Amino acid sequence: MKPSSYACRRALVGALLGALAFLNVGGAAFAQQAILRNGSCPSGYHASGNYCAPGAQARPVIERNGSCPSGYSASGDYCLMGANGRPAIHRVGSCPSGYSASGAYCVSTR
Repeated sequence: MKPSSYACRRALVGALLGALAFLNVGGAAFAQQAILRNGSCPSGYHASGNYCAPGAQARPVIERNGSCPSGYSASGDYCLMGANGRPAIHRVGSCPSGYSASGAYCVSTR
């Protein structure tokens, strides 16, 4: 049975959105997104209800869990990515391929 044109378009759009999300791991290519507010908003963000909305110059952030990973600086309960920072995720066990451990985080090696 031949798939419908709608199903093909839907699959293509899903694949494109997935690719864009993958490319945006570092957040440098696209505008930053709002994050859940945990206390005060980090530098470059402002409170908007239960969220911190990014300003025009907002840098990528990750919630702070102890010390910030290498390439990041603390800003309240968050870690702000510096100019030489690489995308980071919270570490659960060992880091995935393409990441190295940095305290409680896994930092991209690419």
